[in-house]
Amino acid sequence: MKKGFTLLELLIVIGIMAVLATAATIVLNPAQLLAQARDSQRISDMDALKAAISLYLTDVTTPSLGACSTAAGTKGRTFTADPTDGSFAGPVGADITGTRVTTGAGWVDVNFSGISGGSPLAVLPIDPKNTGNTVYRYACNQTNRTFELNACLESSKYISKMGEDGGDKPASGASTACEIIGATSFYEVGTVLTL
Repeated sequence: MKKGFTLLELLIVIGIMAVLATAATIVLNPAQLLAQARDSQRISDMDALKAAISLYLTDVTTPSLGACSTAAGTKGRTFTADPTDGSFAGPVGADITGTRVTTGAGWVDVNFSGISGGSPLAVLPIDPKNTGNTVYRYACNQTNRTFELNACLESSKYISKMGEDGGDKPASGASTACEIIGATSFYEVGTVLTL
């Protein structure tokens, strides 16, 4: 007598595997997992920039936060959504070739090399997507030595952080942050979150 699987048994096993694979895909939602990973990077980048600027403000004798602008309806200086043209969006009006250097010529135009121990950042971070509304933003008030950094969070897991950061609140009922970006709904860190 031969031992083996019948065609019916093989079809049942294949059917069970298909149901399990479908359930795993629905539960894990790869697109949402990738969005969460990008949001984690954004939060980490914002924290690193905040710490670097704070260190700069406490270490440098006469700190300059750069070309500060907080014109109505904007969120200050942004790294371009299209790095190929080298421009910055926002009211600053400077074309600084989209650089990520930390010597005062980058999208955050603070000269971190003025810190006594050197720049805590090798390069300025950029958003993992860096398109459309998902770009990093920087605004400051030179007189008061205050600043704000913004990022657009896109995953449903992290959208609540935008409403809990102490800054502008996202629109109610929004399922992802990038859907509701106007000029005010961002994940915000800094010394004053209303710039």
